[in-house]
Amino acid sequence: MTNIIKKFWKDEEGATAIEYGLIAGLIAVGIIVAATQLGVDLSALFGRISAKLTGATGT
Repeated sequence: MTNIIKKFWKDEEGATAIEYGLIAGLIAVGIIVAATQLGVDLSALFGRISAKLTGATGT
């Protein structure tokens, strides 16, 4: 019985899988944040371009 407990205590495969899952989750959150910020920046850029084109044509 003690051998089983020692073997279970030394087994790190589950911990490694959890670590990889956490890393993948953090990378996904980073990509989502970056894509959201890029979308906001692009929206603002196209808004400025639209305002300048509207001002240039006088309409």
